[in-house]
Amino acid sequence: MAQHFLRPFTLGIEGGGTRTVAVMLDARGRVVRRAEFGPGNVRLLDDAQLRRLLQHIAAAFPKPDAVGLGMAGARTEKDRSRLRQLCARVWRGVGFAVTHDLEIALAANENPNHTADASILVLSGTGSCCFGRARDGRVTKLGGWGHLLGDKGSGYELGLRALKAAVYYLDRDGTWSVLGQRLLAATHCNAPEDWIDWARQATKETVAALAIEVFAAARQRDRIALDVLDGAAAALSKDACACADKLAGATGAAEFLFAGGVFTNQPAFARRVASEIRQCRPASVVRVCRKEGAVGAAIMARSCIASSQQVGAVDAVPLNEDGPMPAQTLPQTELRNPKSRRLDRMSVSAAMKLMLDEDRNVPAAIWAERRKLAALITAVSRALRQGGRLFYVGAGTSGRLGVLDASECPPTFRTAPEQVQGIIAGGPSAVFRAVEGAEDDSAAGAVAVRLRGVCKADVVLGIAASGRTPFVWGALHAAAQAGVHTALLCFDASVKRRAGVPRVIIAPQIGPEILTGSTRLKAGTATKLVLNILTTLAMVQLGKVAGNLMVDLNPKNGKLRDRAVRIVCELARADATQARAALEQSGWIVKTALRRLGWR
Repeated sequence: MAQHFLRPFTLGIEGGGTRTVAVMLDARGRVVRRAEFGPGNVRLLDDAQLRRLLQHIAAAFPKPDAVGLGMAGARTEKDRSRLRQLCARVWRGVGFAVTHDLEIALAANENPNHTADASILVLSGTGSCCFGRARDGRVTKLGGWGHLLGDKGSGYELGLRALKAAVYYLDRDGTWSVLGQRLLAATHCNAPEDWIDWARQATKETVAALAIEVFAAARQRDRIALDVLDGAAAALSKDACACADKLAGATGAAEFLFAGGVFTNQPAFARRVASEIRQCRPASVVRVCRKEGAVGAAIMARSCIASSQQVGAVDAVPLNEDGPMPAQTLPQTELRNPKSRRLDRMSVSAAMKLMLDEDRNVPAAIWAERRKLAALITAVSRALRQGGRLFYVGAGTSGRLGVLDASECPPTFRTAPEQVQGIIAGGPSAVFRAVEGAEDDSAAGAVAVRLRGVCKADVVLGIAASGRTPFVWGALHAAAQAGVHTALLCFDASVKRRAGVPRVIIAPQIGPEILTGSTRLKAGTATKLVLNILTTLAMVQLGKVAGNLMVDLNPKNGKLRDRAVRIVCELARADATQARAALEQSGWIVKTALRRLGWR
């Protein structure tokens, strides 16, 4: 007899490192359809690949009334915003909710009637992680840093530790055990030496697959394999209990849910970890998850229908998707320059002259902000003198210029690398290529400055050509909460302080760009000039300059050493031989060499 499913339909998607599972539920929670697709880790797929994955899923199911996604790698708001934008294009007019894969696994398997103070998901698959939620809604996470930085007790770590242990005991004791034999067979290698090349090319998933051999060798009582499993069980149980301690305290009731292939495929190991958890927290309930995370994603999507909202979709589409933003909402950096409306028809010479003419206006615009800039220079020099630091925070061109200026301070002024630091939205890769969406993540900006340990002794200068970059504002507000002296450099006079932040706004009026919106032009030039002035004059106030000579440069190469010799000759009235000898005796510290030669 045919089964009749009832609307509304919710589609749940669980994206993992090796596969993506999608399941559709009807109004009664019955499975309408289930399908598997390729990998769905947000961090490992570009936008085109993610969109294709979502399109394949959409084509395989009836149109849902709501969609829930829990994707591996969706750690930050930037990641989730990226998913929202893609979902809004694949499922138009459909409500959706977006989170990470741990949240949906917990949603699928958590007992809705439990009385525990916290539920802890303990994941051990290709990777590993602990994720917990308290009854009052608080959440915490341990692990999930990937196979290079974390993944304790994961399949990957089991495989890698097995390889390392096999060669270690072979070298130390001449021991070649059952584990080594099984690993050779699994890797199709003839000798352990072959693992050097094998490991260089092996993927995370390939190494994780070796966990099967570890468990098989352990069943044969291989001592090395048993030691590897002992360490994995201890690591997982300790992390699980630490997660519970954070949410429920040392004595609160907690339930532990095991998920991932290591637990589901190795019940004896799951019982071992459960036993160690109960030794630490005797009253704990421990069970293995029986429902897929995709089911939890579908359950989560129901809230979109119940509230008649597209959770996460409201801000998914750029404001100007359906047409240009109204002119009055645009920052000054986005306005069209009337002088360059025919730029595409100008001769090269005429266009060059126009660009240079526009750049000539930049110094005057900066000079108009001289009082604010002078006060910031004084604040920076005071901070550095007292052991504080200067942080630049920006995105795109603004962020790159901050990183550039920070990187040039150590060789020019012999500052410690931590004294002037550049923070760019999207991290180091954004210095060389655009990281889409990074500048829109205000929470990431806040986290970035907090993790640098900003304090009252520091200065944080946000750099945002438009004055609106969320990443920068998030950083400024977090810095202000820590009592930091904050400032913003932008090029829009209409930008105002928000809740008293920042302390000062420096906004040179440079006018619209020749190429509309391309703030790497005049705004970039103005930014570089301001940063040049700021750090150079702050260092002058710190006594790192004599006349117009760098008496604190760090001569690490031939050109700078020749310059150091000339500086010592000039100031100490010594010849080149005397200057070089004094510098060599002083470890190439110019000021020390000068004092050695009697300079003030």
